[in-house]
Amino acid sequence: MASQPPQPQPPSPTPSTSTPPPLSESTTQPPQYQQKLPKFLENDPARTGYDPSLKWWMNYFKILTGSVTREGIEHYREDRYKANEARDCKRCEDYRDWTFQHSPVVRFMREKISALNGNLDETNVICRRCPSRITEDGRVMRQSGGFSPEHGILLCANEFRDRGHLEDTLAHEMVHAFDHLRFKVDWMGGHDLRHAACTEIRASMLSGECRWARETMLRGNWSLTQQFQNCVRMRAIQSVMARPTCKDDVHATKVVNEVWDSCFNDKRPFEEVYR
Repeated sequence: MASQPPQPQPPSPTPSTSTPPPLSESTTQPPQYQQKLPKFLENDPARTGYDPSLKWWMNYFKILTGSVTREGIEHYREDRYKANEARDCKRCEDYRDWTFQHSPVVRFMREKISALNGNLDETNVICRRCPSRITEDGRVMRQSGGFSPEHGILLCANEFRDRGHLEDTLAHEMVHAFDHLRFKVDWMGGHDLRHAACTEIRASMLSGECRWARETMLRGNWSLTQQFQNCVRMRAIQSVMARPTCKDDVHATKVVNEVWDSCFNDKRPFEEVYR
């Protein structure tokens, strides 16, 4: 009988003595683990009310008067992002360069990643326009950033409200980069989704994206108890659901709950949650 592979464990508090892999190391998953994308809706002016052949301000007026559906508004938004791509990328790069110089959390994470023989700079922290998509069931799929062990960090230039939003997103992805260098993470969940759950818990917890002010003012979550924990848990579940081997929200919730105690209490490389 063939021996079973050892079960991956949550990151151990004992420092690793092995040499960490570079950020450029390939972790491409086999085809059976590649995510099957849902079907996306294409714009139909007869259905949505948004007509790309018209001037942008004419379509904007139609939106103001309620002549364009929610789907049409998303198609309009996407076309405006395409038109303003150069401007958005330039603004994103300016924000990125400022955070590298002045953001305490970004500078700290950059130093810790460098100590693990990794490097993050303008060559592998890239600003690009990230297309949004509308699924057949009406869900809008958007993202503000991403981490790839092969390429580095992607910042979605068209999605940032301000410099603070980019700072939170960059800190989130830098936690992923740290985890990649520090631990052997199964990013796509091909063998164990607990890896993905753990790094998503840590990234949402340490980046500042779940701090009280952001939750209340931007997302309207006014609960006074367990607000931070609920935000971290929710965002981790949503991220795990995007993995191709995750069955549904019930499966994602189960996996997150399995690693919650150990990963929520693992604040490395910080000593406490500062943001």
